[in-house]
Formats: sequence, structure tokens, C-alpha cells
Amino acid sequence: MDDLPVLTPIINPTAARPLLGMTVLVVEDSLYACDAMRLMCLHSGARIRRADCLRSARRHLQVYRPSVVIIDLGLPDGSGLDLIEELAAATPRVASILGASGMDGSEAGAIAAGADGFIDKPLTNLGVFQQTILATLPQDRQPTGPRVLRNEDVCPDPLAYRDDMAHVSNLLDEHSDGPVLDYVAQFLVGVARSADDMQLAQAADALSNQRRTGAALNTHLAQVAGLVQERLTNRAAM
Repeated sequence: MDDLPVLTPIINPTAARPLLGMTVLVVEDSLYACDAMRLMCLHSGARIRRADCLRSARRHLQVYRPSVVIIDLGLPDGSGLDLIEELAAATPRVASILGASGMDGSEAGAIAAGADGFIDKPLTNLGVFQQTILATLPQDRQPTGPRVLRNEDVCPDPLAYRDDMAHVSNLLDEHSDGPVLDYVAQFLVGVARSADDMQLAQAADALSNQRRTGAALNTHLAQVAGLVQERLTNRAAM
């Protein structure tokens, strides 16, 4: 990886734009969560690249070397922990590797795999986002002088949430059991919490628990499928 080009030249960050000159690769399958990251990067001065799965992320990393990589732990083609381990062992190493998840108890696994920090989703607060990344960066990438912490939230596009619901609906039409349901459950828990849709988050969490215990799925699966369809047909639900 020594001869990989950087995505942007190094530009000194400023107090107002503390991530100026950096490129953030967000490995995230949710369009809604990724839109929140896009807005926070935009207001922080950073460029963003998105990969929606491990395969896409590895293609990016074969060509470009981002400043920061934020990796969701639950991806459609595997665990983000595997990519964290790969990046942590690579030479030269990405300056900042962060795990991200909305599932309880995920931080310890990300840190053990080699992540420098962790984003507990949902995260929409600009100041917290900036501080989480800056805490993992070397001194020469830090802004100089005093800086006011921006305590403001970003508002992702509601249409991105609807697109996430369409993605889940398509998966449920094709699969009613097996590992795909595990992926759907963890995906919905994360994205629903990000959208403050606690009814759907709780139903998805119940489905996930049911999968772990091996109990019959009919009731909770039907509830999740029904709630997803409601959000696709009724914009007021979003």
C-alpha cells in the first residue's frame, strides 16, 4: 500500500473546520446513517467517500488512502471487525480507524480488533463527531488555538430513511429465515434508533432476540414486516 495516492492534499485544519483537508471513508450500509455522516463531515471541512459493504470498502482502499475510516460493524457481506483488523495491521496505517454500531456492547469488540475509537449510533451531534475523530488523530492533524465546540445536531434526509425501508422490504420479500434475518434485525435496530423510530427499533430488537434463542419467528417477523410497510406507505410515520 506504500504507493497509494491520498485522496486530498494535506491542508491545515482550522478552529471552525477542524477536519479540513481530510477524507473520511464511511463503510456504512444505511443511507440514513450515512447522510448524517455526510452532513457532519461537510460542516467539519472533510470530504466523504462511502462504501456500503466490505467488498466495496476494500476496492476503495486498493486505490485511495483516506485520513479516517469509520466502519459499521454489521455489514451485508460480513463483520466490520474483519476490516478493522486488516486496517490496524496494514503498513502504512490509516491515521484513524473507528468502529460504529447501534447495537449494545459493540465497543469492546471494535477496540479489541484494533480500532482507535468508537461511534455509538445514533450520532448526529456535530461537536461529538468532531471530538471523537480528533481524539484519535496525531498532533500534526489537530487544529491550532482555541476552538468552540459546536453543540448542534444535523438532520439527515427523511427520504434516505425511506430508501432504507425499501432495502429491508426487498430483503424480507426474498428471505424469511436464515442469516439474512440476522442482518435485517441488526440493520433495523441501528437505523431506527438513528431516526428516533423506537417502535420499529424495539420490534427489530425483539426479532434479533428471537433469532438468538431459536424461538418461532412468525409473530415478531410479521410485526417488523408490517412496520416497514407502514413507513413505506405513510410518510407521516417518518
